[in-house]
Amino acid sequence: MISSKENWQSLRKKKKGRIAKMKTLSVPFIHMDGFNNVDEIFAKLDHIHQERINITPWEAFPYKPELAFSMAYGQEGIFLKFYVEEKHVKAIYSEPNDPVYKDSCVEFFVSLGDDKEYYNFEFNCAGTCLLGFGAGRANRMKATDEVIKSIAFRSSIKPANSKNSSIGWELTLAIPFSAFQYHQLESLKGKTCRANFYKCGDDLPEPHFVVWNEIQTPEPDYHRPEFFGSVTFN
Repeated sequence: MISSKENWQSLRKKKKGRIAKMKTLSVPFIHMDGFNNVDEIFAKLDHIHQERINITPWEAFPYKPELAFSMAYGQEGIFLKFYVEEKHVKAIYSEPNDPVYKDSCVEFFVSLGDDKEYYNFEFNCAGTCLLGFGAGRANRMKATDEVIKSIAFRSSIKPANSKNSSIGWELTLAIPFSAFQYHQLESLKGKTCRANFYKCGDDLPEPHFVVWNEIQTPEPDYHRPEFFGSVTFN
């Protein structure tokens, strides 16, 4: 079961008198009959604690969809499931490394160990993926189509909620260790990494930028690894 708590150790950044607190996750191991069996992953992740993504750090973008994720790992990779309810849903982009952040998009940024470099996994609600690697926003190395296509996914959209006119969608992901192509990953057991989880929609009628671990910058910027939280694989 994923547990979440706030680590009162400062991220050494202040904004309006606040000290950012670093969140931590403890991620469980689950056994899968087949790594790419997304239907089994879809069902199993429903029984793991859902972690909220509910921080809107930038006053100019107050809209906050209902948003959570569950996370686990196995012998061959990482499993993620995002649960989203928002007013508008858009999925225009369909090719690997398209700018999916302009659509209804969820993201997982992760740095392995103490590396300065990090991976940015970005997915629109249809499962289209943008994947890069590097130490900052500039000069990121894009993954090949082959690597991106190794990520199994299942996307589902629910009818609009008549009470609040929101549309629900879920995205289940199976990210193999091979997708971390600049590392030789064989297991995550007992390892700790740094990560953040996001929701955005740059070209939606209500653009928004929602984060799991707080970011303290003047403008929206997800490429800030100094604001990543801590994730430990049990």
